[in-house]
This record gives sequence, structure tokens and C-alpha cells, in this order.
Amino acid sequence: MAHSVYLAPFGWGVFFVGLMAAIILFAIRRKFYPVMYLVSIALYIFTVGFVIDIFDLSKNGVLLMLAFSALVFILLGLYFSHKSKGRKDSFIQGIPSKGKYRDSS
Repeated sequence: MAHSVYLAPFGWGVFFVGLMAAIILFAIRRKFYPVMYLVSIALYIFTVGFVIDIFDLSKNGVLLMLAFSALVFILLGLYFSHKSKGRKDSFIQGIPSKGKYRDSS
């Protein structure tokens, strides 16, 4: 299997754009989870480009691959949301209210 000449610049381009966006996002929000979302999106974009290049997919093949991957991610999201729902509810109930610890003197 031969790779196209555009695959390496495409991968490095996605990496550097994702890196710059992650640095800016972290500087603005000071939270790590948006950076991880951005890293996963950049990895997904590169993976799709790689698969399209390696298997030389036609337009219908690209659409089928994107539809299949969207379905997989939707099902994984539903699975993990149902799996963690009980843990989320118990965590929310365990959070103390504001007035609970006020000084009554």
C-alpha cells in the first residue's frame, strides 16, 4: 500500500492546528477537559483522512464510513451515559447546600 504525498502534511497540519487551538482554549478556560475534546476531534479527523487515503474510498465509501463511525460514537455515548447515570445522581445528592453550614450564632 502506498501513501499519498498529502497524508503527512495533512496529519501535521491537523496536529499543529489542534495544538494551537488547545493552547488557546486552555489559556482562556483554564480547564483540561476542553483540551481533551479537541485532541480527540483532531485525532478523529486524521484517522478519517488516513482511512480514506489508505483504502482509496469513493464518495459513497467515505459517506458510509462517516455514517458508521457516527453510529458507533452515538451508541458509545448512550452506553456510557446510562452506565454513569446512577453515579451522577448520587454525586449530585451528596453536594452540600449553601445554607447547611452557616453559623447560627
